[in-house]
Amino acid sequence: MSTSPVNATDPSRNCLCRTCGRLLPSGTRRCPACAGTRILSHPDVQGLGIAHLDCDSFYASVEKRDDPTLRDQPVIVGGGQRGVVSACCYVARMYGVRSAMPMFKARQLCPDAVVIRPDMRKYAAVGRQVRRLLESATPLVEPLSIDEAFLDLTGTEQLHGGSPAQTLIRLVRRIETEIGITASVGLSYNKFLAKVASDLDKPRGFAVIGRADALSFLEGKPVSIIWGVGRALQKRLEADGIRTVGQLRDSDPLLLMRRYGTIGQRLWHFARGEDNRTVTPNAPAKSISAETTFDRDLSDGDALRRALWPLAETVARRLKAADLAGLTVTLKLKSADFHLRSRSHRLPSPTQLADRLYQMGCDLLRPELDGTPFRLIGIGCADLRSGADADPPDLADPDLARRKRVEQVIDQVRAKLGTGAILKGRGLGARSPRGPDSADDGTTDEEE
Repeated sequence: MSTSPVNATDPSRNCLCRTCGRLLPSGTRRCPACAGTRILSHPDVQGLGIAHLDCDSFYASVEKRDDPTLRDQPVIVGGGQRGVVSACCYVARMYGVRSAMPMFKARQLCPDAVVIRPDMRKYAAVGRQVRRLLESATPLVEPLSIDEAFLDLTGTEQLHGGSPAQTLIRLVRRIETEIGITASVGLSYNKFLAKVASDLDKPRGFAVIGRADALSFLEGKPVSIIWGVGRALQKRLEADGIRTVGQLRDSDPLLLMRRYGTIGQRLWHFARGEDNRTVTPNAPAKSISAETTFDRDLSDGDALRRALWPLAETVARRLKAADLAGLTVTLKLKSADFHLRSRSHRLPSPTQLADRLYQMGCDLLRPELDGTPFRLIGIGCADLRSGADADPPDLADPDLARRKRVEQVIDQVRAKLGTGAILKGRGLGARSPRGPDSADDGTTDEEE
């Protein structure tokens, strides 16, 4: 596809009206066509095609859209005193509330906030509406979560009658008018910088990072700005004297690889503004999981196992729906003091059976029953394979075929009569994982 953007050869026309998308001469402060004052100006604005679009405070924005009386109020989407903040609006953020914060702390910071239980079905439906609009602009859409995605608009100039930046302006306007929520855009020449840019001007932002200014922009930024550098890795880097992206860029890449493995090499390239990853539509899920936060801490093994069963059923249902099977099972536990334990085991063959997930989860749970009270439990699958490879006959487990048939019959009954139509004995009295504190790690629920 062509990479020559419309009007890119005219350096005097590097401004765009963010209201109507009109191309304007350099230095324009007010659009002569619509009188808009939201002007996007950058020397490379017409020559870049990789974007990251992120809906602004997605869950909270949907709730405010559906209830206009909440418009100016602080809104927190989350569950219970023991849960965590799934999302919060920008008014609540002024009080210090953040996604993934414990609810009790959020309530302390913003006692007047309106707290709303998450409605994941509603959010998923709105997310699908957003996805359809993105795909109307380009087939190269790579979702990262329910509310954000990368887009490659390179070569779409003739199709849309304008540069990728102009198409994105029109796209964001459609999201606002047709769906009723807002979004922010980052535009650059690779995915890493596009995602960084999308966080610079929220909400309703549109930021650009070009080739000429990438290194100077990154120079003094903290290493935490790099996608994938969490708290633990940031502390390791800082302990080694690397606090800024500039320091990371000037480090020896071989030493970084020895110290941090393959992530060290990737960080070095990111620090130099380099990222050769392409925008890949329908990227396969890396893992599928479910978790739940308890109303009170649990240390009793029987109670924890009862909570584990519906989670295993949820993961199995998601695996089957996606025609996938998992080879590695992971148990997640979070103690009362928020210390996280993660234990994994690789199965001899891929599975999508709740029974096998549950049994392995129980095996992983057993050594952890040391009296520690836990506030959260979760189970998931990684090393995903095709569903066609799931649960082959196993001479070491002759009863597997029977259990597989039983689960298939249960699935068929539930498909006709609903998920509550039939329960296994171990599911009686167990709390459903599909409550407000549940999460599917195949997507990212944390928002910015």
